[in-house]
Amino acid sequence: MQRRSRGINIGLLLLLSQIFHVGISNIPPVTLATLALNIWFFLNPLKPLLSSCLSVEKCYQQKDWQRLLLSPLHHVDDWHLYFNMASMLWKGIHLEGRLGSRWFAYVITTFSLLTGVVYLFLEFALAELMDEPDFRRNCAVGFSGVLFALKVLNNHYCPGGFVNVLGFPVPNKFACWAELLAIHFISPGTSFAGHLAGILVGLMYVCGPLRKIMETCSGIFPSNIDYPGQQYYFNSSGYFGYQDYYPRGRPGYYEEVPRNYDAYTAGLSEEEQLERALRASLRDQGNRRNSPAAYGFHLTPEEEMRRKRLHRFDGQRGDPAM
Repeated sequence: MQRRSRGINIGLLLLLSQIFHVGISNIPPVTLATLALNIWFFLNPLKPLLSSCLSVEKCYQQKDWQRLLLSPLHHVDDWHLYFNMASMLWKGIHLEGRLGSRWFAYVITTFSLLTGVVYLFLEFALAELMDEPDFRRNCAVGFSGVLFALKVLNNHYCPGGFVNVLGFPVPNKFACWAELLAIHFISPGTSFAGHLAGILVGLMYVCGPLRKIMETCSGIFPSNIDYPGQQYYFNSSGYFGYQDYYPRGRPGYYEEVPRNYDAYTAGLSEEEQLERALRASLRDQGNRRNSPAAYGFHLTPEEEMRRKRLHRFDGQRGDPAM
């Protein structure tokens, strides 16, 4: 393992500043681990970039398949790391909170591997169709392909609305394609095929068979990797539910169960709560007037009438004939 000899990494410092500004305790565990892993491999790369990047020639023809694992975790420089991980920070907070940590870890791992496979297929197809062997030698590195796949997921879960791309409002469902073109207009040296591969993987998940395949495969693992836990929500009908990934429901399954109001009412009926609130209010008024809290306060005629009604109602409720 070799350490990069660099000067001041402004991009890395900005990234760390952003992470601490958000707060480490506010970052979900898988997102935080992904950030830490990429920063670690930036400071302590397993191999040089030329031995980590992904290409048809190196990976397929020379059978160097470990590049599928190494490529997403290595970055060209600190600014490359900063832009990728700053994007990962916000996408991870949103998506991990929605999908659950275990499923999100499963998604990240699958997307990282599958984006590399699709990239190799695209470069190989271009080389064959255009009879241009240079496509086989194009070498890509970085996490941006995975980020484009996550962007497709994010836009799928948050449909509607617009995003600003180069000063133009773009509908959310087209944002990935607009950003793909914008990035290569601004930075033509970036990997178009790598970013396109990420978009295609994301579409395979939200529109194609990838999600169902992942759900099926997750069932064979003893660790129950497809059970990311529960996410609670409340609705207007007074019920809460939870989203889970247990065998009786795939990701997205909801079950409504009655809300337990005893936690808020201590088991009191509505009338008992009203009487208790009235007594507490009267005690507060008595305290404000420097009068005894429990027995020495004086009731107004309206308050006395309300108290009598409550006692009369209690007497009726306790009558066996009622």
